[in-house]
Amino acid sequence: MAKKRTKLEVIKDLLEVLKKGKQAKITHLIYKANLSNNSIKPYLEELINNKLMESKEEAGKKYFIITKKGEEFLQEYNKIIILSESYGL
Repeated sequence: MAKKRTKLEVIKDLLEVLKKGKQAKITHLIYKANLSNNSIKPYLEELINNKLMESKEEAGKKYFIITKKGEEFLQEYNKIIILSESYGL
């Protein structure tokens, strides 16, 4: 059985989806980050409130985009993962 992802792992997954695709609708984020509609909402709210992502509307459709701060978070997160793995953690 696969281990449950941590909150930070889910946040990393969401931000990586946005970084790769530049923008995404909620259904794309749900699919790529393997979350349900109910479980993704608190993450989106937190990421927007902390300015790691933004929501925008075009032609009546809502999209999410990663911010510069979100990209910086991903870089720092990946550095921590590499460092912890180098210590066998």
